[in-house]
Amino acid sequence: MFAIGFWFGYEVVWRAFRHEGVPEIWVSKLFVYVIVATVVGARLGHVFFYDWAYYSHHLGDIPKIWEGGLASHGGVIGIMVAIWIYSKVVTKRPMLWTFDRVVLPVGVVAALIRVGNLFNHEIYGGTTDLPWGFRFIENISAYLQGAEARFTAPCHPTQLYEALAYLLTFAVVMWLYWKRNAQEREGLLFGVFMLGIFGARFLVEFVKNVQEPWEMSMRAACGLDMGQVLSIPFIVLGVWLIVRAMRKPRLPLKYPNKFADEKSKK
Repeated sequence: MFAIGFWFGYEVVWRAFRHEGVPEIWVSKLFVYVIVATVVGARLGHVFFYDWAYYSHHLGDIPKIWEGGLASHGGVIGIMVAIWIYSKVVTKRPMLWTFDRVVLPVGVVAALIRVGNLFNHEIYGGTTDLPWGFRFIENISAYLQGAEARFTAPCHPTQLYEALAYLLTFAVVMWLYWKRNAQEREGLLFGVFMLGIFGARFLVEFVKNVQEPWEMSMRAACGLDMGQVLSIPFIVLGVWLIVRAMRKPRLPLKYPNKFADEKSKK
């Protein structure tokens, strides 16, 4: 799902960059930055936000991403750091210029990842009597090793809830870019994306099972889990970016619909 998402993301950003007449080489360089940042950031996010008690004593297991453990909040932080470097080294433009373009396909990427979680019978919700409840294989690791499947009671397919919300965010952001030229308001697309993605994540968490047992005490103490606490800063950032963008005058851009030469990138 990650691989399909990266391919789709490349195609969407390629078209946006061509639409605005920037050098084509910027797309491939951005692709490398984002892939590395996503994987490294998501892995370190899981390590530090969710399971540091284990990894602090097993540092050699941190690179073993094939054993599972990627956190979306960490991936976003990794991408933000990478975009800062990319903007300084490659585009020489403000970070928000890149963010407003790179978020265009991310809703689909995030939705694909949640579909992957569904395939893996992981990160699902609590029990429900709604007609679309899923019976997940509770002992999925043992089942893959040949054990008899042990199914849950019908549970909320929270992976699909999030996937649908992310697809809606994708549709809104694409509409704003291609039909409303929202990229002429710096930070608006990035703000809408952050609010849509992490607002949905915050709400869905209320019916989702915690990812780590220690989060149960966290829920008992404040009513929120780690995913919700980590989402709050991103929601606040999204609101602030939207307000900031709408208060500033629109900056008309040119759309030559062809890539520029590297020499004319500025």
